[in-house]
Amino acid sequence: MPRSRSVSRSRSRSRSRSTSPRRKRKDRTYRKRGSKSHSRSRSRQRSRSPLNRKDRSSPRRRRNRYSRSRSRSRSPSVDRFGRTIPKRKDDETRKKEDQERLLEMERQRKIRAAEREQRLIEEETQKRVEEMVAKRVEEELAKRKDEIDSEVLRRVEEAKKVMEKQMLEEFERRKQEQMEELKKREAEERQERERLQNLVAEKQKAIEEAEQRLAEERLSMVREKGILNEQKSRLEREIRKQEQAAQEIILNKTKNARPRLSFGVKSKAGML
Repeated sequence: MPRSRSVSRSRSRSRSRSTSPRRKRKDRTYRKRGSKSHSRSRSRQRSRSPLNRKDRSSPRRRRNRYSRSRSRSRSPSVDRFGRTIPKRKDDETRKKEDQERLLEMERQRKIRAAEREQRLIEEETQKRVEEMVAKRVEEELAKRKDEIDSEVLRRVEEAKKVMEKQMLEEFERRKQEQMEELKKREAEERQERERLQNLVAEKQKAIEEAEQRLAEERLSMVREKGILNEQKSRLEREIRKQEQAAQEIILNKTKNARPRLSFGVKSKAGML
């Protein structure tokens, strides 16, 4: 309010003075006097003696000059009408700028503090949420422990049954392959025996002519027959061992007694 009043008063004065010719004359006289005083001060400065210059170069003189320059700079300025312009306005603007700067610094400090507080709140919230989630998971696991254990046992039993089924299927497949192989060998042996029998029948006609050769052939046939019988018996023993091992595995896993599997294989001696 006082600033606006001073501004309005200065404007009204300038308007009232600018209209009168007397004020214009006074302004000219003020300007002339100001220029004369300025020229006089310059002439005085030029007319100083070397001694004064030496004194001026001394530290005390420098301080006095610095104080005078400060007093001059602080002295109120004069407008074109010769009136002093108060420095209150500049001081108020400077003070206002300082206050605005301080307010801005305080605002920035509050913003940074709020950001730090927000980060701390977010970190604490995240930590608490994680703790609550972990606690909730533990509680749920503790509540559903029996259910989880039963589910695990159920899946284990299912996996065991699947494995047993796969093993039985694999065993049956291998057994079938072995049976087919055995049948194939028996057929080959039967064919061989038939061939040998035919050969013996044919050779019996000429037994008197080639007894030695027939004896050797019989000996070789007997040897071959013994080898075949030995192979057959070995194969039968292996089959029995595999059957017994498979039955033991099945009984141990299922814990239920099952009838022992038996596979009848005709002996070579019976066929002979």
